Amino acid sequence: MTTPTTAEADLLIIGAGPTGLFAAYYAGFRGHRVAVVDSLPELGGQITAMYPEKQILDVAGFPSVKGRDLVEGLVSQAATASPSYFLDRTALTLEHREDGVSVGLDDGTQIRAGAVLITAGIGKFSPRPLPAGEGWLGRGMEFFVPSFSPYGGKDVVIVGGGDSAFDWAVHLEPLARSVTLVHRRDAFRAHERTVQQVRDSSVEIITRAEVSALRGNGRVESVDITVDGETTTRPAQAVVAALGFVADLGPLQQWGIEVQRRHVVVDPAMRTNLARVFAAGDITEYAGKVRLIAVGFGEAATAVNNATVAIDPSAKVFPGHSSEGS
Repeated sequence: MTTPTTAEADLLIIGAGPTGLFAAYYAGFRGHRVAVVDSLPELGGQITAMYPEKQILDVAGFPSVKGRDLVEGLVSQAATASPSYFLDRTALTLEHREDGVSVGLDDGTQIRAGAVLITAGIGKFSPRPLPAGEGWLGRGMEFFVPSFSPYGGKDVVIVGGGDSAFDWAVHLEPLARSVTLVHRRDAFRAHERTVQQVRDSSVEIITRAEVSALRGNGRVESVDITVDGETTTRPAQAVVAALGFVADLGPLQQWGIEVQRRHVVVDPAMRTNLARVFAAGDITEYAGKVRLIAVGFGEAATAVNNATVAIDPSAKVFPGHSSEGS
């Protein structure tokens, strides 16, 4: 029988996406020992899992940066704090102690820390299924596009009307033989600029439509598309079901943390309603909240600085600028 592991940290960060990685760096700048937990097996959160090739346009100082390159830079920056990573593990329990908190992971590990910072994005996520795609996953149908090269020279059908669907249409159009985007409504949830970019390309957009069947011998060879009750069949060797995903905060909801619309409520100091528990990034909710990576970076610094006082009451919230030196 394996003895459960016990780890110590000043700040425990739950979530290893961009906000969590920047928080790890900043916590190191404040002199903290840092531990980072994530349910995914790799660093980078949703970007690594779903959008490594996507060009990200809203990070200050980078007119455009590929997702995997942004993550690589954040990991290098976080390395200055020498964080302890606990990947492919989920935080299950939270117990308050006299001098901090203890968080139990699903493998039995207990991490004792002075404070916790939740940067878990949307929590654990699973893709929304394409009804017609049941049984076709991995046989020509995928939910995400982590690499573009496998789609070269193929007829690709993308199902969805959000940012992911349109982003993938933009990136696959130069590589694929054809790209068709199918959406059930005339209106789209994607950014207007990207929608216009797709409209100006060779991508065919079919609205008020659904992919009603996938066909093929072993792998997808064609799809049925139904519009206003009429069905046509067209060749497709690849189908991307970009229908969004279902988010789940999981065990965090059992901690007694205040949640609003599947997000964690915080005050201007990024404090939750639980002592020594802070949150930053897409998982947070407050008046005027804007969910951008750039906003998450600022919230991470705010959270770490305020958590510092919880960890060490003699510390100051604002330490000075990282560029000032010692």
